[in-house]
Amino acid sequence: MPTPKVRTKWRPALALVVYAVLLAVMALPVLIVIWFRTVEASSHRMAPAEIIALAFAFLLTLGVAYVLTRTITGPIDALIARTDEIARGGKAAIRPLESYGTREIAVLSQSFLDLAGKLVDRTEYISSFAAHVSHELKSPLTAIRGAAELLRDDDVERPMTKAERLHFLDNIVADAVRLDALLQRLRELAQAESSLAEGRSSIADIISSLRERFPALDISGAGDTEISIALPQEAAGIVFANLAENALQHGATLLELRVSADARTAIILVRDDGSGISEANRQRIFQPFFATRREQGGTGMGLGIVRAMLSSHSGTIRLLQTTGAGTEFEITIPGPSWRYKD
Repeated sequence: MPTPKVRTKWRPALALVVYAVLLAVMALPVLIVIWFRTVEASSHRMAPAEIIALAFAFLLTLGVAYVLTRTITGPIDALIARTDEIARGGKAAIRPLESYGTREIAVLSQSFLDLAGKLVDRTEYISSFAAHVSHELKSPLTAIRGAAELLRDDDVERPMTKAERLHFLDNIVADAVRLDALLQRLRELAQAESSLAEGRSSIADIISSLRERFPALDISGAGDTEISIALPQEAAGIVFANLAENALQHGATLLELRVSADARTAIILVRDDGSGISEANRQRIFQPFFATRREQGGTGMGLGIVRAMLSSHSGTIRLLQTTGAGTEFEITIPGPSWRYKD
């Protein structure tokens, strides 16, 4: 959901308000002393001038208290109330306050709105993801259970043929393999979502590892392939292996990594010569469990894992428009602070 934004306008800094209030309070006794030095005390009764001075001091104190309440206490109380409202009402309660008082409270409120929006989005994502996981795991489990029950209830009088028995056993094995693939993807996704490990990887090492793991693909590199990127080796292996496996499932024989970088950012274009992604599916490829090659073993989680892994290391991935066959992704990741040297 788009996060509501705090309206931009000039607001006094909290330090300015505090100093102004302190100076006003310090000025009170000075003004009173000056006032009484100009008035002669002719009796023990309070002179009208004294009464006026006290009344002035009292009114000024009330004014100072009002300023503090208006600029500091009020917005903070409103922010606390909004926190309770969001806790009860969820997304509908995420909206800006009516007044912020100081610049610091406005910044704090914006940070709070951003955090609340991310938490709500995260909650909705987990709920949707749990539903998808339940559905994806239920299908092969149901098939395994059905095949096992048929094998168990094999009638002695009308026994299954060897071919039928092997057919059900093959189905059980195939569904077990799919469950194993799903669990592996879930482990990778969990690692991507919580990965905070730091480290660097060489693009040349990534290409070498991919060639060993995917001999059916002709994998090449172009550009500045000797740079290092801010991605640990294990995370880099997960990211680029998923892209290579996705290319392989779409019939690719070639995979190219074209690298360019400046002092802070590396851009890696990953292109294959497979069947490509249809226009209708381009907006859905990063959705959890969306698979275009499910019958070939696709789980629909690979690209979601790639995006989550890159995001946890301040990187991004997007699908580029291509002409003709093939698919091309653009990966942006914090780049080289130094270069590998022989």
